[in-house]
Amino acid sequence: MSIYVKNESGNERLAHLAKEDWELSSQIVELEKWLTENESVISPGAYTADIGFSMRKNACGGGAILSVEAMRIMSKLGIKLYLSEYPDD
Repeated sequence: MSIYVKNESGNERLAHLAKEDWELSSQIVELEKWLTENESVISPGAYTADIGFSMRKNACGGGAILSVEAMRIMSKLGIKLYLSEYPDD
């Protein structure tokens, strides 16, 4: 899947990250990188970051961690995070 960051008022896509990547951990890394690089160029507003991912086979713990710094940037900019789980077919 991929990560979409959209402006909720006009549904304008700001970013399309991690195209065709279904691994939650690597998508979180990409989102954090994008947030750090774009924090100063995005005006605070109402945004949505949607991460689509598949569960790891035989997952029983561990996984992705969203850093405090990423959460701070998302809060400052008004970005909600959606985690959309898809079956692994």
